Amino acid sequence: MIKIHLSRLLGEKRWTQKDLAEATGIRPSTINEWYHEFVTRINLDHVDKICEVLECDISDLIEYVPNQHKITGKDLIVEEHGNRKPKKKQ
Repeated sequence: MIKIHLSRLLGEKRWTQKDLAEATGIRPSTINEWYHEFVTRINLDHVDKICEVLECDISDLIEYVPNQHKITGKDLIVEEHGNRKPKKKQ
């Protein structure tokens, strides 16, 4: 699982989402997706701008936390129509 720590970083600097959007030029709705960890695709340009403005390292912003239940390899099943999804836990 990927954790995004933007809300913590903004809180530490006492910045609002609006402040960050204005400083980076990133749309407020995109900042909101990052803030609430709804973002599903990472734009490297956004990461670069956020880290530059907040003066942080990428590891301060994004963290990998291993999944409790694996969802790849032998734990991944393929359905008849070709879609992949994790095996159901028994």
